Amino acid sequence: MPSWRMDESEHSRFHTCFDVFMFPHHSYFLLAARRFRGVSMSEIVRVNCIKHQYPDATEVQICGLSMTIHKGERVAVLGPNGSGKTTLLLHIVGILRPTEGEVLVFGEPPSKTSLHGKVAMVFQDVDEQIIGPTVWDDIAFSPINYGHSPEEVKKMVNGIIEEMNLQHLANKVPHYLSGGEKKKVAIAGAVVTHPKLLILDEALTGLDPKAKIETIVFLNKLNKEKGMALVITTHEVDILPLIADTVYVISERAIIFKGTPSDLFKHPEIFEKANLHPPPVISLLNKLKREGVPIEITKTIEEAEDELLKLLLTKKAKTTT
Repeated sequence: MPSWRMDESEHSRFHTCFDVFMFPHHSYFLLAARRFRGVSMSEIVRVNCIKHQYPDATEVQICGLSMTIHKGERVAVLGPNGSGKTTLLLHIVGILRPTEGEVLVFGEPPSKTSLHGKVAMVFQDVDEQIIGPTVWDDIAFSPINYGHSPEEVKKMVNGIIEEMNLQHLANKVPHYLSGGEKKKVAIAGAVVTHPKLLILDEALTGLDPKAKIETIVFLNKLNKEKGMALVITTHEVDILPLIADTVYVISERAIIFKGTPSDLFKHPEIFEKANLHPPPVISLLNKLKREGVPIEITKTIEEAEDELLKLLLTKKAKTTT
């Protein structure tokens, strides 16, 4: 008769995956009890040149620059489809384990520690994580399973529903909602118990403009008021200044850039190498700068438009004098 007893490594991996999928928010361990191996006390994630081999022997390697994420930091991971963004995130949450390289989350490999309550993830396909019969029940799943009282669960769920303007969806069956509505429900379920690190895989894709802005405002509020670190994968360059302090660009499974959105906008060659398109106004400013026009490459799209308008007004004033 076969034995179904798991060895120590299998047991650890089972609980890591179970924690991320089912209980992304509850913590049994204090941060002070962790060994940080000499890294900064504010550093919560470190990734160094990882390689993963899938069961079919396919190997995926993500090297280049190292990635570090600090407490309260907003990080965007930018890259085209198939560049390795999702693979990187799945290593951070411990669903995948590197066959080579290093991944540390709160100072430990995800496979050797519980991410219970510390890390939550919103998957690109949110149908993989929505399980409740109604939106209210789905959001309540984690707080109920963490042992909160019925009164606490009600307060937490109603609070997050109000903050995210989901009142009209609370009693609806989530699987019949639109793609954008499902994403908002998945985000609500991920943040209802306030993890220290929230990972969102293309979570803003598919939202209409109004819902996208509302979600960005809400995530930034969580970041500012709760100190929640955010990691968002995207291929939407225009929104980078709104969602990120630090941007990583992945191309052909290598991290080729780390810097601020403003830094990135000053390097059109990075966009070209990663097969991405900068916002048109940034492209125009870069072209003018290369041709010797004294103009600043700014942090936001709005500032870039203002800079271009200022240049045009200056030129007009000179031609009329």
